[in-house]
Amino acid sequence: MQNKNILIILVSVVLLGVGWTFFRNTQSQSDSLNDNAQVTAVSPQEFDELAKDVNTFVLDVHIPEQTHISGTDAFIPYNEIADHVTELPPDKNTPILVYCRSGSMSKEAAQTLVQLGYTNIYDLTGGTDSYKESHVTVTITPATQDLGTVIYGDVAKTEFTLTNFTAQPLSITRVATSCGCTKASVSKEQLAPYEEIPITVTFDPAVHKDDTDLGDLQRTIYIDTDNPNFSQVTAEITAQVIKKM
Repeated sequence: MQNKNILIILVSVVLLGVGWTFFRNTQSQSDSLNDNAQVTAVSPQEFDELAKDVNTFVLDVHIPEQTHISGTDAFIPYNEIADHVTELPPDKNTPILVYCRSGSMSKEAAQTLVQLGYTNIYDLTGGTDSYKESHVTVTITPATQDLGTVIYGDVAKTEFTLTNFTAQPLSITRVATSCGCTKASVSKEQLAPYEEIPITVTFDPAVHKDDTDLGDLQRTIYIDTDNPNFSQVTAEITAQVIKKM
């Protein structure tokens, strides 16, 4: 009976040892994963540079939902990120730009992303408040759209974004282009502060019924506004026009 009790004790000790070793290995792997994770605070200017990379994922986490920075890929409340992992990039090494209005919510969201295994996280310092202060402008993005090869007789179409990055309402007073082959239109003519709208552009190289619009071309879109500091903003399209053989 005594030998049986000793055996039970020995087995229990062995099992406890195995369990402890497994726990420590798991904890070590978790710590290693978190050690590899990096949260980098970035300025609005650094944010813009990082956002230019098509592989970067831009995430707004502020609640209540706010007007998003142009190019934002997703909105997930900062306290619900763990419940919306399917909306995040599957590759844990994807650069993630996270922001809120002032920086407090994004800081918490960044730590949640670390716990989920993401290793390349950038937190916008000061949030959209800081971003807006550093972006007092009216812009069309992107600055240039390349339409690639356009067959003479076809009509190409693309889209730009007009953003009113000012604290004042903005009125569009004129929409024009540098050539009759190019037409531009906006969805509305009055923009609220920090609002953005699409600009739809069509390009018809055969509109003149001659060879005027053949070869490598560049055309300009003009948007005039009532803001004296940004009375006119422009963007360009480029294309190579060829005739169908």
